[in-house]
Amino acid sequence: MTPGGRLAGSLSFVRIEAVTEAKLPVDLAALLAPSLAAMGFELVQAKLITSGAPVLQIMAERADGTSISLDECAKVSRQVSAVLDVEDPIGVPYTLEVGSPGIDRPLVKSRDFERFNGCEARIETEAAIDGRRKFKGRLAGVVGGEVRITVDDGPAPRTYDVPLGSIRAAKLILTDELIQRSKQPGPQA
Repeated sequence: MTPGGRLAGSLSFVRIEAVTEAKLPVDLAALLAPSLAAMGFELVQAKLITSGAPVLQIMAERADGTSISLDECAKVSRQVSAVLDVEDPIGVPYTLEVGSPGIDRPLVKSRDFERFNGCEARIETEAAIDGRRKFKGRLAGVVGGEVRITVDDGPAPRTYDVPLGSIRAAKLILTDELIQRSKQPGPQA
């Protein structure tokens, strides 16, 4: 939705390589999640992209973990727009984009990492862990607030424990296995 309340022509996401994300004085997830939950949806991620004209990207899915339809994206967009019009946490004109997280979705919460245990993912951390900040490998669960990921880029596979609080970004890697897994009925995993 545009700030004027009109639906944008497209509800799909465009991949932007050089992205700058703004830090907001308010927690958008805390602001938006309750109203989405009341509609039967779960907020996956909310981020403000400030490269060029500001864009607020909202990713949501059904509470049961299944993908949302285009009509449901429009409903979420109207609800989010109403909340943001009242609260006005951004303070500048922006474009609102609402979509489903897709197959190669971001991993944000502890349960995302548990749900996709065994899948390939990329994780980037705020600070180095054992000399590295980027990990590409197979998710191996969550133990004591740390995500386990097995990386096979050296002479032998190695498992790293990455504290959830140190993760800057994480997402699934699109593989044939993930595509097959997404075709199974029920939640996407």
